Amino acid sequence: MLKGSCLCGVVTYQLDESIDQLFFCHCSKCRKATGTAFNSAALIHSDKFTLLTGKESLKSFSSTPGVHRVFCGDCGSPLYSARDNQPEAYRLRIGTLDTPIHPTEKMHIFTASKAEWEDLCDDNPKFEERP
Repeated sequence: MLKGSCLCGVVTYQLDESIDQLFFCHCSKCRKATGTAFNSAALIHSDKFTLLTGKESLKSFSSTPGVHRVFCGDCGSPLYSARDNQPEAYRLRIGTLDTPIHPTEKMHIFTASKAEWEDLCDDNPKFEERP
């Protein structure tokens, strides 16, 4: 079981599955949503994610039709995204985890639109689009 929370601690959650694969998304929407060079996330099963506290603080923004970015309305921490056409999955923002993880697989996606000032200096697989 993994635990996570937003920056202010109002929103807390539990995840009842392990995270073995991470992706680092370099698309322009993820850069805007995080204010950083890329978004670090993991694809999880939505039925394994339990919101423990802070439901009343959750806000959602649809960055693309059918894609909802969920965040804490108090502190602004991005928590996960959900897609109308894939209700069984969330894309969890792993920076919100409080429990350490040790993923075995990592990859960069949408590198064709990465920030021009960013250098990818690791040996993880890199994909210009989604694999």
